Formats: sequence, structure tokens, C-alpha cells
Amino acid sequence: MVSTSYKILTRFLETHNNNPAINLLNKSLKKKLSLSPAQRRNDEIISIYQASIQNIENDFLTSNYDDSLLDWYHLLFQEMEGHIAIMERGSRHKFVVIIPVADRPQHLKNCLNSLLVLCQSFHYGGFRNHKFEKVSVIIADDSKHSNNIWDNREIAHYFNNHGLETLYFGQDEQLEQIDQLTNEKRRPLAGVLGSCDRLAFYHKGPSTMRNIVYLKLNEMSSHEEKLLFYFVDSDQEFRARIHSDDGDKDVYAINYFYELNRIFSSHDISVLTGKVVGDPPVSPAVMTGTFLDDIIAFLLLIRESGAEHSCQFHQTTRRNANEAAYHDMANLFGFTPPSGTYRYNCTLDGKHDNCHCFTDFSGKLNQFFYGEHPTRKSYFSHEVDIHRITPARTVYTGNYIFNNSGLNHFIPFANLKLRMAGPVLGRLIRSELKDQFVSANLPMLHNRTVENTGQSEFRPGIEKKADSIDLSGEFERQFFGDILLFAIEKLAETGYPMQMPAKASIVKTLRSTEENILQQYTEKRAEILGKLEQLKTIFSNKDSWWNQSKALEPATENFNLFINNIGNYSPPHHPD
Repeated sequence: MVSTSYKILTRFLETHNNNPAINLLNKSLKKKLSLSPAQRRNDEIISIYQASIQNIENDFLTSNYDDSLLDWYHLLFQEMEGHIAIMERGSRHKFVVIIPVADRPQHLKNCLNSLLVLCQSFHYGGFRNHKFEKVSVIIADDSKHSNNIWDNREIAHYFNNHGLETLYFGQDEQLEQIDQLTNEKRRPLAGVLGSCDRLAFYHKGPSTMRNIVYLKLNEMSSHEEKLLFYFVDSDQEFRARIHSDDGDKDVYAINYFYELNRIFSSHDISVLTGKVVGDPPVSPAVMTGTFLDDIIAFLLLIRESGAEHSCQFHQTTRRNANEAAYHDMANLFGFTPPSGTYRYNCTLDGKHDNCHCFTDFSGKLNQFFYGEHPTRKSYFSHEVDIHRITPARTVYTGNYIFNNSGLNHFIPFANLKLRMAGPVLGRLIRSELKDQFVSANLPMLHNRTVENTGQSEFRPGIEKKADSIDLSGEFERQFFGDILLFAIEKLAETGYPMQMPAKASIVKTLRSTEENILQQYTEKRAEILGKLEQLKTIFSNKDSWWNQSKALEPATENFNLFINNIGNYSPPHHPD
């Protein structure tokens, strides 16, 4: 359905006339509507919609994203989209959302549910012939287990029937795409596409999976010019987490497609990256120290005040979301390490005491090994202008968008399966694209775990046996990923990849980078072991109230499991 009315806009302006800016917009609209249809300029009325929407975004900051304001926000966009569809249907970008997934059907379903709600909330591009015309999806399946492959196919079928054009791109489809390459083209792409083992064509890794999808996207780009390719991770959602007086809230407060279409239409750019809010985008291997700091502070405070004291963990304030506060080595990336600890923000409702908070917090401890950081989350706010772009240096591979020319920039070193693939890609893109590579305040919600289990469905590098969790594999992927990143950063300063350095220079750079990173990891691990011993001493103290109650034994066992699992992995050693 295409809307040609102005009912929502008129009603909004009339019901919010206590605002002087709204009053002016209302007078302007009435003047425009008094003209004959032939005299009206649709672009001028669109500007009134845009100014009204901007006014709501400003009010979000003081209203804690009030539900009624969000409703107006969605309704205004929906009505405006009806007018835009008439004016410029052919000139707007069509989005292809690509979701690489490996044995995570519940994550995938949550991600697509959020995308469907986003489309229903904002109507970008319009809804015709039982589908959203300007948004489609590719599920790039890298799953190993047949039941998950079946589930992912069914998920594609479900969302196809609910208005999201969804293509399932499984192992057969991927191999078929690769088979279209001649041997001459395939050989130089071995490091990009992997070994293509047909007997085990799964868990190839997200970087290799993305590169294989590029082949499909290249084929699509030859048929349509106004395409934007939007890569997201399966454990993300198209909404944002905000911090309010009533606690954390996940809201549909970003019209991603509208904003991205505007940015790519008005700027000469090839690649744009957003970020994530909610759970950190980094490995638990580099968050252990900050979490131990916060647990120690939690126990010291709760021990001093006593079990029956009313819960003290509901007065927390949001800290700066851009300071990488969760990262043990934030200084490596140019951030100033945060000072002080972060207080846990209790999620229990109703009246309760420290004892209940202690029990609830204990249940969140081991979610840390799957990528959560219970004390240091990131939040979205319109304080940072969503309409503004800034130069970028890191690609967030779970939230990046590019046009046809961006297809030239595949994920490098994909077959190594290391972490930091996005930052490495970002350094290389920045070296070549300069101002055509940008960042915008368009984050997605990141949920490392699924609600019913508190664990990730599948996460490479984590070995779980009974109650034991071993992060050694994840730790090594992070360590060698950091070496690769900072070596590439040094090489890029000399002109790489546009100019290839001598082999001896590359080897020297790698060795010096490895020595530096190993030293920092070793020092950080020593700090972590010291903090772990401090935590053990505080927690095991027999005089502490949590060790004097049989009813708290399940909670104390959660703490003991966490402490034991932190000691399960060691830093990488320098190879002989």
C-alpha cells in the first residue's frame, strides 16, 4: 500500500504544539496543504516530516526513549515512506542483508525477527506484492550439523512467507558458485576462498564464508546498480540498547536503511561500518582483567554492607560507550584505559536484598566465557549524530555496508581463521580508499548468548566439557590476530598494500610485532593471575556471609566454577 495522506504528520504537529519549533512546522504544513495539488512541492513537505523526526530524536535524550515517542517515530516514517515511494522509487538503494551463520539457528531466527520488525516499523522502500521491495536477505550457511542446516532452511522459508525475500545459500549453492570459476581464476583465490574440501565443507570460518558470498554478490551486482550489501552477524539484531532510569531497554530507534540510503546517496563513499551495542565485540580472552576488577569490587562492597541490606546495585550510571572499557589492553588501540571499576547493574525487579543480587549475579559469571561482560556493556544514544560520518580505520565485520565498488575488498588472510579480521581489513581499506571508508553511529544490538541457555549456540575456540570451559583456542586466535593486525598497520604506513615491501622487511615487521605483543600479553596475564589470587582470597574467606549459608551453595559454586575456568588457559608461548 502506498500512502498519499498527511494524517499522521498533521496529528503529530497538532498534539505537540507546545513546542515552538513544532508550531512553526505546523503553520508551514497548513500553508503547503492549502495549495492545490499542482502547486504543492512534495520535497518541501518531506522536509517537514524530516524536521518532525529530528525533533523526536532530540526528545529521545530527555524522555528515555518513551514508548509513545517511539510510536510517533515509526508512524511518521511509515507515512513519509509512502510519499517518497511515489517521488523517487527507482533512485533509492536496494539492500541485500547477508547473514553468515554456523550452527546457530536460534540466533539466526532472532536476527531475522528483528529485521522483519524493523521493516514493519519503518517501511523503507515500501511493501508491495506481499514483500518489502527494497530489502532482501541471504543466509550464508556454514553449519556442520544436519539438524541445524534443516532449521536454517526452514527459517529462510518462514521469512520468505512473511515478506522478507530470503535466499538460502548453503553448501551446495556455495560449491556451485565456486565451480563457475575457471582454474586460472580459482588458484590465486586459494587464500581467500579456502581449500574447498567437499567432504568437510563447513565451519570454514566467518571470513572465508563472507568471501565466498562475495562471488554471489558480484553476480548480483551485474544485474542491478543501486545495490548496497549489508553484512551482519547472526548473533546481532536490528535494534539498539539504551540505558534509562528504568534499566536497559532494547528499542527500534534507528531506521538503518533510510539512514544508509541517505549517506550513500549524498557522499562519495564505498564502504561504511557501524559498531555494536550490548555485548562487546571482542573475545573474552582480552576482557578477563576488567571483569575481575569489577567482581572484586562487587564482593568487597556486598561483604561490607551485609546480606540483608537492600540491593545497592540499581543506582549505576551509564559510562562513556566509546572508551572500550571492557578491553584489557585498550591502550593498544589508542583508547585511554578507564579509571576505576564498573559497578554491576542488577537486573532483578522488585524489592530485594544483597543476598538475592549475589545469587543472580553468580548465574551470569560463566556467561562471560561465551563473550558477555556482565558489568561493562555499550549503549546507543542520539547524543552522537546518526546523520554524521567520520573517517574509519576498523571494519566491524558484523556491521558493514558497501556498494558495488566495495566488492574489490575481500577479507584478507581468511584461511588463517584468526580474530581481528575486521580491523585488518579496515587498515588495508583505509590505506587505499582514504575518505571513501567511513563510520557512522548506526550500531546493532549484540547478544553473545541465547536467553534460554545463557550460552552461545556455537562459538569456535571454546572447548566445553561438563562444567569445564577452556578458552585456549580462542586465546591463540586473538593473540595471533593481534600480531597480524599491528604488523599490517606498520606495513600500511609504508604504503602497503598499494606498494609491496621487500620480504625481509615483512619478516622483520612480523618478528618485532610478535615480540611486542607477546610481552604485553605476558605482562597482562601476570596481572590477571594476581587479580585471580586476590579474588580467591576474598571469596574463600570463611567469615564472609556467603560462605555461612547452605542456601547459597549453588551461588558459591557458580563463583568457584568461574574462578577455576579463568585458570584453565595460559598465554601463548614464543615458538622455538
